Amino acid sequence: MAESIHPVSGNITLKQLSRGIADGHTPIVEVESQDGIYIVRLHYANGVAELSDEHGKTRTFLGTGEIRDLLGETGLTHGVLTWADQCGDEMIGVPGHAITPDEMLAYGTRISFR
Repeated sequence: MAESIHPVSGNITLKQLSRGIADGHTPIVEVESQDGIYIVRLHYANGVAELSDEHGKTRTFLGTGEIRDLLGETGLTHGVLTWADQCGDEMIGVPGHAITPDEMLAYGTRISFR
């Protein structure tokens, strides 16, 4: 059986991503900032996968330039920059609620890979 290139959830390698894009499957790309470290999530209609290395470990980046170059080479043109959610300030008692993944994508910053 052929290797799955569009996981419902889990990890996907750059090679699998490139093959999927060549087959016409283009995900919504999320680049999440976590205090100066970035990860890439790929949102498909049937689930979400994180960009990983060949060993299944999530790839991390120290800046968006490397992500831009890497994903631009696959044919992807744009994505959404999001931030790790902080939903309140416990120091002063400000209540909050965590935003949903859909809200993070909707309110994130649009970025270009080309």
